[in-house]
Amino acid sequence: MWLALAFLSAFLLGCYDVNKKASLTDNAVIPVLFLNILISNLILLPFILFSYTTNWLDGTMFYLPRVSLETHLAVFLKAVIVLSSWLFGYFGIKHLPLTITGPIKATQPVLTLICAMLIFQERLNMYQWIGVLLAIASFYLLSTTGKKEGIRFAHNKWIFFTVMSVITGSISGLYDKHLMKTLDVMTVQVWFNVYQCLMMIFIMLFLWYPRRKKSTPFRWTWHIPLVSIFLLLADWIYFYALSFPDSMISIVSMIRRSNVLVTFIAGALFFHEKNLKSKAIDLFLVLLGMIFIYLGTR
Repeated sequence: MWLALAFLSAFLLGCYDVNKKASLTDNAVIPVLFLNILISNLILLPFILFSYTTNWLDGTMFYLPRVSLETHLAVFLKAVIVLSSWLFGYFGIKHLPLTITGPIKATQPVLTLICAMLIFQERLNMYQWIGVLLAIASFYLLSTTGKKEGIRFAHNKWIFFTVMSVITGSISGLYDKHLMKTLDVMTVQVWFNVYQCLMMIFIMLFLWYPRRKKSTPFRWTWHIPLVSIFLLLADWIYFYALSFPDSMISIVSMIRRSNVLVTFIAGALFFHEKNLKSKAIDLFLVLLGMIFIYLGTR
């Protein structure tokens, strides 16, 4: 069950990345990110109100329980990690092609896998190892193909931002596995969004607004609310998958990175990106790797 949920989360995550790229094209990063988080909070607000003021959601998977201060602090830490990853990632995806940022972010499960084996003592069987190695090889080939587009990885700050997004994202994935051992999905998803919104209000008022005239102007696009909708769905399904006792964070994270398939198709159809033939071969390896991972987890 958790494996199927991971694949569904990957597809929704791909739709999220495509709409994020569209919303950031010729647009200001900070207000777009703020609106994405604000809209997510507005969508979640009814669940908070109904849980705290009525018994309508009692006993359902959408019920938000009251939790301790210690739990709030734990979720706040997650919010800090995720917001850091998003800030780096948003700037990277604005300034780089999807077919560059996708492969770089697709290396995230490699870091997660190594850490999961060390921290959670997770062990992979033969099929899973084959799938992981194929995925790692395909991600590497995709990254080298991207160099043909004239982006010098060692001297490009947006590449650095994307790599930092990967590192903080990997830390977040490991922390998620720790949190989901004791917390329910709604507690994590609702409160980390609330805390991110509070932090973004500070960033908007004191860091972006005074300097707004010196940067790219903000413009509204309907891709902005779609970013929030797809992310909420992808994250809720992701957290639910991790709540299964036999779920493996290394496998879930690897499958989630297969969202690069969605971004590749969008890059070709909507953003007219280059070197698609060579990247298509690399994407075949991604698919093959996902199949082996599936066979090993049955």
